[in-house]
Amino acid sequence: MSEINEKNSSIKIGGKAFLLSAAIILALMIVSGVLTKALPAGIYDRVVSEGRTLVVNGSYREIVRPNYPFWRWFTAPVEILYIGPDNITPIVLAIFITIVGGSIAVLEFAGVMEALINFLVVRFAKRKYLLIMVMIFFFMALSSFVGIFEGMIPMIIFIIPIAISLGWDSLTGLGMSLLPLAFGFASAVTNPFSIAVAQKIADLPLFSGSLLRLVFFLLIFCLVSFFVIRHAKKVEKNPQRSLCYKEDEVLRQKLRAAENAAPAAQGGIKPGQWRALIWFVICIALAMLIVISTARMPVLSNLAFPLMAVFFLAGGIGGGLFAGLGAAELGRAFKKGTLNILPGILLVLMAYSVKHIITTGMIMDTILYRAAELIRQSPPMIAAFLVYATTLVMNFFIGSASAKAFLMMPLLTPLADLVGITRQTAVLAFDFGDGFSNMIFPTNALLLIALSFSVVSYTKWMRWTWKLQIAILIITSAFLAFAVKIKFGPF
Repeated sequence: MSEINEKNSSIKIGGKAFLLSAAIILALMIVSGVLTKALPAGIYDRVVSEGRTLVVNGSYREIVRPNYPFWRWFTAPVEILYIGPDNITPIVLAIFITIVGGSIAVLEFAGVMEALINFLVVRFAKRKYLLIMVMIFFFMALSSFVGIFEGMIPMIIFIIPIAISLGWDSLTGLGMSLLPLAFGFASAVTNPFSIAVAQKIADLPLFSGSLLRLVFFLLIFCLVSFFVIRHAKKVEKNPQRSLCYKEDEVLRQKLRAAENAAPAAQGGIKPGQWRALIWFVICIALAMLIVISTARMPVLSNLAFPLMAVFFLAGGIGGGLFAGLGAAELGRAFKKGTLNILPGILLVLMAYSVKHIITTGMIMDTILYRAAELIRQSPPMIAAFLVYATTLVMNFFIGSASAKAFLMMPLLTPLADLVGITRQTAVLAFDFGDGFSNMIFPTNALLLIALSFSVVSYTKWMRWTWKLQIAILIITSAFLAFAVKIKFGPF
């Protein structure tokens, strides 16, 4: 019992990082609440078509402002658990990160995580930069071609210790996993949740225009690889130049001690740990297969988190038993892991409450209507960039790509015809606006979950990625302008 109590799990949200993130989201909640008082309430009519709820173009009208007192802005993180149609999502996310935190803690206390990391580090010690490129391409391809994002977030837990063991830092680990996941989603080639849904609503041939998007995907892959490898080399040369050097020190010392205790990866792993490792890898592999198979079926996409949670729980508990932990030790380790991750649940609820405040105040449709009217009055080039900007604004409130498509594309499709840009260009602008800002907006619950699996705070994440985001903005703008000029089609 004392041994488990003395051990620290690598999944732990620091107090300073938590308070800073919470303060930022609280400020955004207040700003959203003020907007509900400053903007008129309004609503579009909606129809259900083939199981999808779509807005009706031209049906916007102002309505009487609802009675929404300011004190409810601050109770919104609780209200989203039982009010509205989207309450299931934050509940599932909360359960998911709790189970992942507890399961990984069990594997850590059993020594299985250390065994896995040592094994991989020995295998890739002489091919480090190739490993970075392979990992980036793997994560980008999954999200760009298959649409997997949420289901791969837990993999961050394994990538970061590997990065630190190879002489890098937590930011490098996030650059090998979180960045390519998000940027792959934004540089989608055949993503069924963004490209396919938007094209279907716009009556475009499914996955048409893929060649230009493939060129864009390869360009972004090269950019992200250059950015991450450049940072990794800088940290190798002088570890103290890392923004998270102090925060990484605890994990760095822990991994160094494990490496010294088991210099030969295979010989240093006990038989029970090998069995636990094999069991855990099988569980995660099965989870990946199921998530990939459901990715092409948007109706089943909501199963991603529950399935991942079940397999992580089975992998963690089963791995602990194979490694020799008793029931009492399993319980204590799991409890400690879940307690460490609890602050992340509050951040997720606060992030989701921003959308809840806007929708309860009935101004979501007002924001969209005013943006649509601005697009309607603009020449083609400006209209395309306004579609981009509008999607960025809506992405602040709605993280789901398919949900934004159902809301926006019924309005953007006739607007594209009216202002003289192709529908394919409108889809491209929508895709650009949907993805890249996921790594900027703190209202994105998945970003907060990913960072909660590391020691990197939101502010340090932004300090590290802001130059990359500016480069992305320039490149996407160039591609969008090119699409307008060539009348990117087929129509």
